[in-house]
Amino acid sequence: MMEEEELEFVEELEAVLQLTPDVQLAIEQVFPSQDPLDRADFNAVEYINTLFPTEQSLANIDEVVNKIRLKIRRLDDNIRTVVRGQTNVGQDGRQALEEAQKAIQQLFGKIKDIKDKAEKSEQMVKEITRDIKQLDHAKRHLTTSITTLNHLHMLAGGVDSLEAMTRRRQYGEVANLLQGVMNVLEHFHKYMGIPQIRQLSERVKAAQTELGQQILADFEEAFPSQGTKRPGGPSNVLRDACLVANILDPRIKQEIIKKFIKQHLSEYLVLFQENQDVAWLDKIDRRYAWIKRQLVDYEEKYGRMFPREWYMTERIAVEFCHVTRAELAKIMRTRAKEIEVKLLLFAIQRTTNFEGFLAKRFSGCTLTDGTLKKLECPPPSTNPFLEDEPAPEMEELTMEKGDLDQPKKPKAPDNPFHGIVSKCFEPHLYVYIESQDKNLGELIDRFVADFKAQGPPKPNTEEGGAVLPSCADLFVYYKKCMVQCSQLSTGEPMIALTTIFQKYLREYAWKILSGNLPKTTSSSGGLTISSLLKEKEGSEVAKFTLEELCLICGILSTAEYCLATTQQLEEKLKEKVDVSLIERINLTGEMDTFSTVISSSIQLLVQDLDAACDPALTAMSKMQWQNVEHVGDQSPYVTSVILHIKQNVPIIRDNLASTRKYFTQFCIKFANSFIPKFITHLFKCKPISMVGAEQLLLDTHSLKMVLLDLPSIGSQVVRKAPASYTKIVVKGMTRAEMILKVVMAPHEPLVVFVDNYIKLLTDCNTETFQKILDMKGLKRSEQSSMLELLRQRLPTPPSGPEGSSSLSLLAPTPEQESSRIRKLEKLIKKRL
Repeated sequence: MMEEEELEFVEELEAVLQLTPDVQLAIEQVFPSQDPLDRADFNAVEYINTLFPTEQSLANIDEVVNKIRLKIRRLDDNIRTVVRGQTNVGQDGRQALEEAQKAIQQLFGKIKDIKDKAEKSEQMVKEITRDIKQLDHAKRHLTTSITTLNHLHMLAGGVDSLEAMTRRRQYGEVANLLQGVMNVLEHFHKYMGIPQIRQLSERVKAAQTELGQQILADFEEAFPSQGTKRPGGPSNVLRDACLVANILDPRIKQEIIKKFIKQHLSEYLVLFQENQDVAWLDKIDRRYAWIKRQLVDYEEKYGRMFPREWYMTERIAVEFCHVTRAELAKIMRTRAKEIEVKLLLFAIQRTTNFEGFLAKRFSGCTLTDGTLKKLECPPPSTNPFLEDEPAPEMEELTMEKGDLDQPKKPKAPDNPFHGIVSKCFEPHLYVYIESQDKNLGELIDRFVADFKAQGPPKPNTEEGGAVLPSCADLFVYYKKCMVQCSQLSTGEPMIALTTIFQKYLREYAWKILSGNLPKTTSSSGGLTISSLLKEKEGSEVAKFTLEELCLICGILSTAEYCLATTQQLEEKLKEKVDVSLIERINLTGEMDTFSTVISSSIQLLVQDLDAACDPALTAMSKMQWQNVEHVGDQSPYVTSVILHIKQNVPIIRDNLASTRKYFTQFCIKFANSFIPKFITHLFKCKPISMVGAEQLLLDTHSLKMVLLDLPSIGSQVVRKAPASYTKIVVKGMTRAEMILKVVMAPHEPLVVFVDNYIKLLTDCNTETFQKILDMKGLKRSEQSSMLELLRQRLPTPPSGPEGSSSLSLLAPTPEQESSRIRKLEKLIKKRL
């Protein structure tokens, strides 16, 4: 039983002493030891075996047991000491905690004492400063009371003085006193509930009303509505009265100004009544001369009577303008049938001159009070069509052609008085528009007559194309009309003028440019460009003369100038017209018309040179190429083509030097026309021997080099041809060379020949292949097997639209399909 109890105790002890690996590792790091008894995995059996490895070692068992017992006693002593030492630790901790709590209580008591002392100090300071604050409030209230009493004394005394001075008409003293009284009265707005203050305020208002009525009566007496002005002229009393009116209700000032101006212009309404001769447009100068004299007279007599900030001189001029505009509008409605263009322009010119005079003399600051609003200044323009605006006087404009291309300086701000009188002429500008329509029609007719009388322009001996002088005259006249009309109105009349411009731009393009393009002698009537391509083979081709080539180039250069200038004209018109009407200005149709003239001119030049080369190409296709025995220099037909090119191209280039891009277009169009035609005639050369093919290859290379040099042929200055043109020539002529190389290749073995064809010609198809076989002189029976082999060797076309199009090129023709079906039927019948 004892042994069992000991075993259970040991097991319980081991369970209690079982530590986690982390704790065990920490203990080993803090207390490193090599003793097996300190290890966590201690095994008693292994330890005893270590102490007694053999039976002989058991002789020392007593000594080992004594050592272990000694070690156990030491461990017990150490444990006992530690346990006893920890017995007093709890008591020490409690004692330290109690001491800390006592210290905190003492600290709290001290803080409370400090706070109590601070509150007592604050209360003491408040008691000390309470009397000072009371004194400050008393001082502030006393100061306010004294100030208010002073203001009240000043107000009462001022109201009394104001009423007395008003009765004595001492306006000079009233002007200063009234302003002071009104300023003082502003301080009493919050005291209006006091009857005495309200009474003083009512007395001030009554004095102001009395002053206003009295001043109006004085002005009515000095300047009665009927009769003449007072002979003594303006008095100092009225001058001081104006100063008082500045302080009173603004309506008093407006009434004085209105009555004075009305009385000042009463004579004008009598002198220029509608039934008077001087009232008509031909004597409009007298109106403006009269107001100028009146302004000078006013400055001499009344310039010092009215304050400068009233701008009385400008107000008189502005009211004169309003009255004049109304009177002129009324008389022009009555006598509208008598208005002629010259008379209308004369009146507008004199009126705009007068408006310019007003702009130089006055700032226009009073216009905001009237019915006319100041015009907004548009932003500065950078349009190259623009140039310095003419003076307000509509003088005759003299412009050179190059003036339209000069840069425009920023536009000066508009005249604030523009239209203040001349606006009345706008409803009658249809007379001006109709006149310009008639003048432009006559101008176009004169251009046509001059062209017929002078004939086409002389050949150009200097570099640069000759632009017809009539186009510069047309646009100079356009600008003159545009400037005149924009000074008259920027509304609907500008739209009407734009319509007239469009009409005669089209007429100029049709009658002067298209109508004078040379016509071929092969056409019985009218210009039939297609007839140039229908010359019979071997017939004499009618070429354009040197003068006709220069004329075509001149018309092309003129159309190019008109195209660029029309675009600038459109931009200029959009700047001149009102913003709301900009969308209605569109000269795109006219620019397209000039573009059509340019295209027609280029096409004529191309077809002329193309037709000149046709006989040479026809001669090439009729040569017996199978009989050529040796390869020599270039063939005569090549020499003929080169001769025509050297005759035409230098003339065209020199006359289109100012429009280089259109000369490039001419070269590109000629290459696109000549090269396919050359390849077409090349297919007609059949049959061809090996030597004949070599000669044709040499000729093709010669033509290729000439075409590459076409833009600078015959020129002392050699320029590199444009890349776009070079690409077209190289691609087209290389195809012709590849065709001839296929012709030169032996047709046996068939597979090699077909593969060579597919390799050399990227756009290979059965139609071209059959033409090449015809050039080689092969029979149809031989061709059929080669065509079948080609269809088999051709790559499968891709799916989609491109594939279907290429498939359609490779598919056999209906004739070929029917031939194959007949052969198949014969073969079946034979077998049956």
